[in-house]
Amino acid sequence: MTSTPLSPLPLTVAQYREAYASGSLTPAEAVREVYRRIAAHADPALFITLRPEAEVAAEAQDLPAGPLHGIPVAVKDNIAVAGLPTTCACPGYAAVAEADAAVVARLRQAGALVIGKTNLDQFATGLVGVRSPYGVPRNTLDPRLVPGGSSSGSAVAVAAGLVPLALGTDTAGSGRVPAGLNAIVGLKPSLGAISTRGVVPACRTLDCVSVFALTAEDAFDGLTALAGFDAADPYSRALPLGRPGALPRRIGVPDAASRRFFGDTLSEAAFDAALADLAALGATLIPVDLAPFFATAALLYDGPWVAERWEAIRPFITAQPEALHPVTRAITERATGFSAADAFAGRYRLAELRRATEPVWRDIDALCVPTFPRPQTLAALEADPIGPNAELGTYTNFVNLLDLCALAVPSRPRADGGPAGVTLIAPAGRDAALIPLGGALHRAGGVPMGATGATLPPALEPGPARAAGDAVELAVVGAHLSGLGLNGELTALGAQLLRAVATRPDYRLYALPGEGPRRPGLVRVAEGGAAIATEVWALSPEAFGRFVAAIPAPLGIGTLRLADGTTPKGFLCEPEGVRAAEDVSRFGGWRAYLAAGG
Repeated sequence: MTSTPLSPLPLTVAQYREAYASGSLTPAEAVREVYRRIAAHADPALFITLRPEAEVAAEAQDLPAGPLHGIPVAVKDNIAVAGLPTTCACPGYAAVAEADAAVVARLRQAGALVIGKTNLDQFATGLVGVRSPYGVPRNTLDPRLVPGGSSSGSAVAVAAGLVPLALGTDTAGSGRVPAGLNAIVGLKPSLGAISTRGVVPACRTLDCVSVFALTAEDAFDGLTALAGFDAADPYSRALPLGRPGALPRRIGVPDAASRRFFGDTLSEAAFDAALADLAALGATLIPVDLAPFFATAALLYDGPWVAERWEAIRPFITAQPEALHPVTRAITERATGFSAADAFAGRYRLAELRRATEPVWRDIDALCVPTFPRPQTLAALEADPIGPNAELGTYTNFVNLLDLCALAVPSRPRADGGPAGVTLIAPAGRDAALIPLGGALHRAGGVPMGATGATLPPALEPGPARAAGDAVELAVVGAHLSGLGLNGELTALGAQLLRAVATRPDYRLYALPGEGPRRPGLVRVAEGGAAIATEVWALSPEAFGRFVAAIPAPLGIGTLRLADGTTPKGFLCEPEGVRAAEDVSRFGGWRAYLAAGG
């Protein structure tokens, strides 16, 4: 077990599990240590409500044996916890929750221990963490810096080593910016993966519950325990999570015109160091024009989406406008300047920008951007409450609008020791694919876990990524491969890329004749076969059924035998369909055939 300046007791979820399994720690003992650490940290602005230690210790005596058994967790105070007030950092709004939010109910079912409710930018409006009447949580790395928001308290609680997991929310970057400013991991899952029922909305159509952790692996463990379709939440989606596998290799990075550091050469140099680490990990760096992404980001606060913030608290702000923080009130009241026509115009513009960004994902597996252009100081916020906040969202505001998932991880620090970090971004449903690369980048940077001083534990050897739950694995061999012409049919159904693996040498691949997108036909043979490259994707049962229903003859779906020993469903072709087709098996795969001029 890793020794830390805090105590020899655990820091990460994995270390807690190891301690419980060995018998060296009980959940009740863990509770005592957590409260000792909270007292030693001595930050009165961190928790808005802290449950009594005796109450949590009693709860620890009889916990479900779930995936988060005995794991202490802090919860952002816009997420309902039964019996505790939900304040959203506004005393006048406070009301005791009668029931748990859906995500908190899942926490309890998984065996976690809810410690308390953490501070935030009021009504989750802000990326700085200073817009709260309950005070400003201290940045754990440098008290002169803002802690980041809106999930300030949750990020600080993890970075200080008080709890191994904390829940935040993320609409514009609230689960990523405070992670970057405190050198921890912030996982912003695909929209709808975790239910938001029982979460006070900021922008209901864009909100998601985020996970803070000290390692990427812990963050994903939190996601898998909390994710799941919730029929009572109209924005919940059945998304197959899969499991982390091999490192994504084709990584998009901002091109020269898209690099925005606002003159901060130290932050720019830190980002370049992270890109060098990416290249050393075997990634191919592909410049990407982020102009349409930045145009999307501008819609969030300069467009009609700000009206969602008004709608979320309309009865309260109408009755008690003076109860709001002045900056929160000024931002929210801007909604009254937008009309229904403006809302539709915004939706039309977003659809255009989504279409403009779609081609990017044909050429890359993930996008790597700075989590923020540069750290911001408390002094800068005092002088200008709006500008530095907007700057922090440069690389975060577009993500939810474009239905993407993201993972913020620490990277090599600035030359002055200040925080730096990168965010990995991918289309919805590919959350698992970001985890191994995020963990590798974090380890390559040599950054301690938050402010604990503890070294990041070694990465576990990844096994092949597999579909989770009832998701169906589908192997594709041709135009549905990532980056090719029909891949959008998969991604539109929420499919997630799991792994790239060849078949066993039992198949022949043919280039089929016909109109439309070029397609191959895969035929299993008794002898003289070859290994053919495939990609295995995960789809929900419903999505799999819809996909299969649209497959034209002579293609169909059968069971493929792959070199990794798995037998997913996959494309096969009727033997009659390849009689006039060219045998292209010698290329080893459809992508190689096309690259050779086929």
